[in-house]
Amino acid sequence: MAAVKPGDVVFVGPACSVQFTGDRALLMRLVSLGEVDPYNGWTWLTGYVLDARGLAREKRELYVMKAGLRVAPAPVVVGKPGQGKRVNVPVTA
Repeated sequence: MAAVKPGDVVFVGPACSVQFTGDRALLMRLVSLGEVDPYNGWTWLTGYVLDARGLAREKRELYVMKAGLRVAPAPVVVGKPGQGKRVNVPVTA
């Protein structure tokens, strides 16, 4: 496991815990990591679950195996269509 730190995006999958297998795997932007390991090799994570567009959807606390954490590339946030630069159009009377 690479050292993870707050601000990293991590992949939480089956290597972290069996509860994250299949479609339950997720990407999470870390806010904090537990300081004390309740059991050897396990830790608490706090962070925001990211959707397919890279936007934070919900804050979660997870209990996972540290060895299973993988730093993932941060997703690229894509704006909604039509959210381009505003242009002032003169109004003619």
